[in-house]
Amino acid sequence: MVVEVAGIVLAGGMSRRLGRNKAVEPVGGESLVRRVIGRLSSVAGQIVVVVNDERRATELLLPPEAKVVQDAYPDCGSLGGIFTGLRGADMGWGLVVACDMPFLNVKLLQHLVGSTDGFDAVVPTLEGRPEPTHALYSKACLPYIERRLKDNDLKIARFFDDVRVNLVPEDEVRRLDPELLSFFNVNTQADLDRALALVAQGN
Repeated sequence: MVVEVAGIVLAGGMSRRLGRNKAVEPVGGESLVRRVIGRLSSVAGQIVVVVNDERRATELLLPPEAKVVQDAYPDCGSLGGIFTGLRGADMGWGLVVACDMPFLNVKLLQHLVGSTDGFDAVVPTLEGRPEPTHALYSKACLPYIERRLKDNDLKIARFFDDVRVNLVPEDEVRRLDPELLSFFNVNTQADLDRALALVAQGN
């Protein structure tokens, strides 16, 4: 079964620890968010970028084909972003990633997309814990996510009890991404420096 997937980029964060908008930081000759979109585009038929306001969307200088949606539940963190992006997607599934993950592994993304049969969500796990902002969600999740949002219960994994989740084990993830660089994200200047060093090494 071929699953049609939208790539959903969560770009509403405030970048408090870096002190400036990390999504537009140059990494490997392009902005961080554009680098993320480029990798997502290889597995997704549509790109949806979730922002907290229109000014933020303008700052990102997104490619024209990206669909921009504004947070339906402002100040509700990643759970609100997942809901907004998934609701705004034209496909039945959304592959959700954060805007600050410069080393997304296309083979791993393809593997996740191929692991949806019989499930409502596909979520990698590291050290036994889910990685919900590098995961696939079907629109079947929407009512359960919205219920949590209305209750202000914002921990993403809580709604997993309500849906059928394929928790992908770490050894399966490591077969495709041995160093787990897919899950590296940029929060601080030290993270950004490491990202630039990794790019210089060919990552």
